[in-house]
Amino acid sequence: MVSMDYSAPPTTRPFDALFFDLGNTLIYFDGEWPEVLLRASRKLWQSLHEAGLELDDRLFYQEFFERLNEYYIERETDCTELTTAYLLKQLLAEKGYPNVSESTIRSALTSMYSVSQEHWHVEEDTRAVLTELKQQGYKLGIISNAGDDQDIQQLIDKAEMRPFFDLIISSAAMGIRKPDPRIFEWALVQLKVDHHRVAVIGDTLEADILGAKAADLFSIFLTRRADTPANRAQLDNIKPDAVIHTLGELPDLLKSIKNN
Repeated sequence: MVSMDYSAPPTTRPFDALFFDLGNTLIYFDGEWPEVLLRASRKLWQSLHEAGLELDDRLFYQEFFERLNEYYIERETDCTELTTAYLLKQLLAEKGYPNVSESTIRSALTSMYSVSQEHWHVEEDTRAVLTELKQQGYKLGIISNAGDDQDIQQLIDKAEMRPFFDLIISSAAMGIRKPDPRIFEWALVQLKVDHHRVAVIGDTLEADILGAKAADLFSIFLTRRADTPANRAQLDNIKPDAVIHTLGELPDLLKSIKNN
């Protein structure tokens, strides 16, 4: 368990609160997604099979993840988070199982996500930076786009990061995704901070940076793991207020903003 002394914050901070993305910002993934998804799908099917559901394993793998891929594309356009549980229930209903219990669904998804969770690791500078920011008196929040809230909560607990944060929000729990400004606005209300006194740190131009701008928040683009096709496509269109390559650069950036 992390133990910290959050005493007497300085009054010269440029912001009162900082909202972080989670994946590829505070933690990173070291696996190969196709292989991980295949193993995860087997775990999902095995859990359902042990619960008494007669499902063709190969056909189920294919149909579930085809549906996931369609969902991933669709949710980027309308910012609605239906959740992985919703998709699974929908598919099982079509397979003749419309009344699968919540506990069976949850157990199956927990088995599935246990595979991908093995490949998420804390960035080497995360804890030191969060410790420094808390000691300086910042309120810290996580706002993460994800299809399953429990998965996000477990990742945070396994990384022993929960004590750092005053607020943790997933799109799965909220039903809306970044860049929809409402998810940021809800966080502002919860932490009782003004939008002029908040910065967002993330690795995705469209979700994090565009979302911050839509909510009138200061945006900081973290580029360490941001060389993706989606980001490259938006480089000329979405301009962050500041750019850092590693999280370790954040404290000095904040000091430079303070001194301007």
